[in-house]
Amino acid sequence: MNVSKKPRLVALTGAGISAESGLKTFRDSGGLWEGYDVTEVASPQGWERDPALVLDFYNQRRREIRKALPNAAHDALSRLEQRFEVTVITQNIDDLHERAGSTRVIHLHGEILKMRGCRDAGLHYEIQGDIRLGDKAGDGTQMRPQVVWFGEEVPLIPLAMELVARAELFVLVGSSLQVYPAAGLIRQVAPGVPKYIIDRKIPALPPMPNLFALEQPATSGMETLLGKLMEAYPSLNDPQDAANAPLELS
Repeated sequence: MNVSKKPRLVALTGAGISAESGLKTFRDSGGLWEGYDVTEVASPQGWERDPALVLDFYNQRRREIRKALPNAAHDALSRLEQRFEVTVITQNIDDLHERAGSTRVIHLHGEILKMRGCRDAGLHYEIQGDIRLGDKAGDGTQMRPQVVWFGEEVPLIPLAMELVARAELFVLVGSSLQVYPAAGLIRQVAPGVPKYIIDRKIPALPPMPNLFALEQPATSGMETLLGKLMEAYPSLNDPQDAANAPLELS
């Protein structure tokens, strides 16, 4: 039997996909970060000034994330693994993609359910409760969240760029494309590859070939896209299936 290879689908997800699970973003007018200057709680400088404030901020976020549940958009991305080789590249630090069943998830900005010391960024620990002042890592330094703060390098960007460049379908869900370097990943997609964007407000982009937009919330937009892609790829046992043209999402 001639079995076709699953097409490579890369999804880039942002805060908009988790917002529908009740996790507000710092860009929302009534968001979780309101009242906090970003530099106070999400930068190396803020950490040096007041590590207790930073730990308290992330401890609160961690408790909220543990209470949150994956939504229909997370589930839809997981279900796409039935017909595609799916890699999720997320800007989010929560674990909702994994809990929904996605098996290949790259966290560009780290994971809030892990911690590390201040010296050895490669040594990670699972978090059972809160991080407190005085908690030490194996390198003898204070424990901090295993997240990438503003002003820090994003070590997984080269891997993400490579995966996006090899994608045969690209899906962007819930990202405003305002935070770099993640925002530049869409420019790594090959010109002939279909690019599907789902967001409440489609971000401004330069003209691109094969770009299809759904101005919808992540949950309803992903369900629409899931249905369209399942129609386009009804059976990947058929070698002809992978040659289907991208669908207009009108």
